[in-house]
Amino acid sequence: MIDASHESAGDWVDETLRVWFEVAPVDATFVGLHEHDAVLPDPSPTGVATARDRLAAQQDVCPDPDASTPIQALDIELMSDALRIRLWEYDSRWMGGNPVTHTGEAAFGLMSLLLPQHAGTESDRLDALSGRLRGLPAFFEGAIESLECAPTAWTERALRECRGLRAFLKRGLPQTAVDDSEGVEVAIGAVASFERFLSVELASRPSERVGCGGDGLDLLVRRGHRLERSPAEIAAYAREELARTVDWARRNASLVGLDSPGDLGPTLRALHPARAGYYDAYPAMWGKTKTLSDARNLLTWPDFPIRYEPRPEWARAAAPDLYFLFYRSPAAYARPAVHTYMVAPLPEEDTDIEAFLATNNDSVIKLNHVVHHGGIGHHVQNWHAFRSPLRVGRIAAVDCASRIALFSGGTMAEGWACYATDLVAEAGGLTELEQFAEHVGRIRMCARAIVDVGLHVGEMDLAQAAAFYREHAGMSASAAHSEAVKNSMFPGAALIYLVGSDLVHRLRADLMKIQGDAFDLCTFHDAFLSWGSIPVTVIAEQMRRRATLGVPMGAHDTVTEFPEEGL
Repeated sequence: MIDASHESAGDWVDETLRVWFEVAPVDATFVGLHEHDAVLPDPSPTGVATARDRLAAQQDVCPDPDASTPIQALDIELMSDALRIRLWEYDSRWMGGNPVTHTGEAAFGLMSLLLPQHAGTESDRLDALSGRLRGLPAFFEGAIESLECAPTAWTERALRECRGLRAFLKRGLPQTAVDDSEGVEVAIGAVASFERFLSVELASRPSERVGCGGDGLDLLVRRGHRLERSPAEIAAYAREELARTVDWARRNASLVGLDSPGDLGPTLRALHPARAGYYDAYPAMWGKTKTLSDARNLLTWPDFPIRYEPRPEWARAAAPDLYFLFYRSPAAYARPAVHTYMVAPLPEEDTDIEAFLATNNDSVIKLNHVVHHGGIGHHVQNWHAFRSPLRVGRIAAVDCASRIALFSGGTMAEGWACYATDLVAEAGGLTELEQFAEHVGRIRMCARAIVDVGLHVGEMDLAQAAAFYREHAGMSASAAHSEAVKNSMFPGAALIYLVGSDLVHRLRADLMKIQGDAFDLCTFHDAFLSWGSIPVTVIAEQMRRRATLGVPMGAHDTVTEFPEEGL
């Protein structure tokens, strides 16, 4: 439960988060605060104005960070930055003017109540689900009031999500314990009305604007990610790294038995589990990775196991058209003892099995579903984050309807997960071919950063962004278009993979120089993760200063016991 009192400066963060989640009830469900499970946000102009005013009022009473403890001061600064970004989103209508924002909130407002990380009783879940089903007509009516125009690609994406939402309502819910046929029919009617609006009215008012503008991106980069480099400097760096990595891949392909880097995909696709061993491959690889981490003393791997299970039947018809994640972070509050990871289910038709297994091959299972997401990457990072003394750090990177809870969690969440894959390679956990694949993956990371900046400062349109992905990242036409559309909707979110992982590597190198023989890899990782899901630059500043002073570097270490200078 979030405390609503103002007994100290630190309580301002609690009160701000209380208001934040009242106006964003679907996000509240995902972080594990269930007081608002039965309601949806109000996307109407009046509802948005009310939400904006409530958050602006919190910004107006933001306490002086200097009057607080160092940890409280940092929490206040990060929460204030989050408010600035959310107020910009309201004022610019960047999220509210996107129909996909509303289809995502509708779909996952319902699905969040059925996902295994929800801590409530079945009765509470079903009551809340009924409330949200019956709230869909008002929700979509408010969204229609707010939507004036949108890029054609966004409208098309929203129509696709409506299709997924219909599939969930008609084919998914009957496979659950939901017993509210009237509420389901009301919801189906609301989705149909919104689809008609999208396909007739909004489609007739296309917008050419697919970027948030230089000022908006600069705000996200400098105040959200706390980066010193400008978007233009990030793009220039990414272009240099793209050229360097492409050259490296061409020169080294033969060392792993490839005629060219283009042969990598088919080679990896041929290495996959047999049908009979497909489901067992996930926990087996998870166990091997944990054993390797423990043997090499890489970090504190928590007693927080993953249960790999097929995607639930109620989600299968809808998932392809929605932002349905395999690994969705546990709720920060009331997390389960064992977290469920929902893997792609085996196809029912035997004729599809070879293509399915090639797609879900050994390297995908290891690099994506175990190392990056379910193991040493996101899952271990989330466990540490939930124990952070920073309130913002506990919840920022929790997956919500279509993005993480707070923008500021991005460089840590994705930066750490990409670094973690490098770490497993360094520890001997990847084959030579997988190591090559992981390094070649940097090409896509660089391309993402370039497109992210290019779209939002107006240097690229969607067609140019997709063409860039096809030419430089080897994406198929459909994948390139989908990635470009996603990048356009979420400014500043695609550059975090490259920038975040490089920042972690740079911090480690700096601390090795500062500490010399005293540097310990496990201590470094545990201290780094202890800060939670906050910008890597903020953590790096804290840890460099503390290492220089020769004091412990973790967020749980009481800084008041150490010299004031430099802290």
